[in-house]
Amino acid sequence: MNNAMSIIFASDHESKLNELTLHRTSASLPVYGRYRCIDFALSNLVNSSITTIGIITRSNYSSLMDHIRMGRDWDLNRKNSGIAVFPPYASNTSRNVFKGKIEALYGILDYIENSDDEYVIVTNSNIIASIDFDDVYEAHVQSGADITVLTYNAHPTTSRRVLVESDLSGRIRGMRITQSASDELCEIGLYCYMFNRKQLIRLISDSYERGKIDLEKDILQANLDNLKIHAYKVKGHAALIDDVKSYYRESMAVLDSQIRNSLFYSVGKVFTKVKDSVPTRYCEGAEVVDSLIADGCKINGKVENSILFRGVVVEEGAVIKNSIVMEGGKIMKGSRLNYAITDKDVTVTEDKSLSGSENYPVVVVKNKTV
Repeated sequence: MNNAMSIIFASDHESKLNELTLHRTSASLPVYGRYRCIDFALSNLVNSSITTIGIITRSNYSSLMDHIRMGRDWDLNRKNSGIAVFPPYASNTSRNVFKGKIEALYGILDYIENSDDEYVIVTNSNIIASIDFDDVYEAHVQSGADITVLTYNAHPTTSRRVLVESDLSGRIRGMRITQSASDELCEIGLYCYMFNRKQLIRLISDSYERGKIDLEKDILQANLDNLKIHAYKVKGHAALIDDVKSYYRESMAVLDSQIRNSLFYSVGKVFTKVKDSVPTRYCEGAEVVDSLIADGCKINGKVENSILFRGVVVEEGAVIKNSIVMEGGKIMKGSRLNYAITDKDVTVTEDKSLSGSENYPVVVVKNKTV
């Protein structure tokens, strides 16, 4: 698909991620031992030959800049396309951070107008899925839709989820935004949309001039009768990471081989920043069961049903269960972790015990010593 560009929002609803986004944007949130959330959005686009990509930042984006650099690891360090990163201001003359997506898109309208591409994919960066945008494009054209909304079936486990109701043809007839969690199985929007570029420009300009700021409410929900808005249900596993509970749940889900195969082996490769590191060392006392272990670790204790990022040290007698230990973590002798998330470069000293629950894992902030 070589007639589309994309705009990625690096931040959205980060307040619910609490300690995990104190020092980073949600786009650069580490997942699955060696990846960042934005890797899935970038890889899905590149795998469909979409190489003109704008990233709108909001706050704490230095780690994101360090991760993507010039886009070399996604083959996006190009002269005539590639990655463009935009500061979090509502317009070039304003020093105020944008209040909503409409303001943010209006602030980079020149970038969108200067493109020759026919379509624009507007997406969040916290989507975990393997998406074939060639297939999305085919469905968009065949349906004659003005806007295509990517969806998946799940339980709305948190507020601010967009629930859609579509008819047999796929046209969305109803849309509402949740205020609380629910056990009901619903069709949920993935905050990923395909627009005709010229129509997007008109919609953004008109909405901004009327003081509108919310893309979902003020453009999609408000135009269900005026525009042909269709749903495209994503194939395979899909998820949104927008709070600590969903981060933990979706991280642990990758230990299931079916979900792992859906994410990494169904459509195309998932690319990330390449790091040169030594293999993991499993010492004489190591015991590892049903876990995902990245490069450069040194394990001399027990790891069960857990995810270890690069360079983690597990000393003799330490036990890690149902937990996520990010890069550079050090779990010292006799310590025990159960339902815990330790951020980058966290040290758990000897004979300490950290224990949470599946719904409320303990989170230790980056660089802390416990």
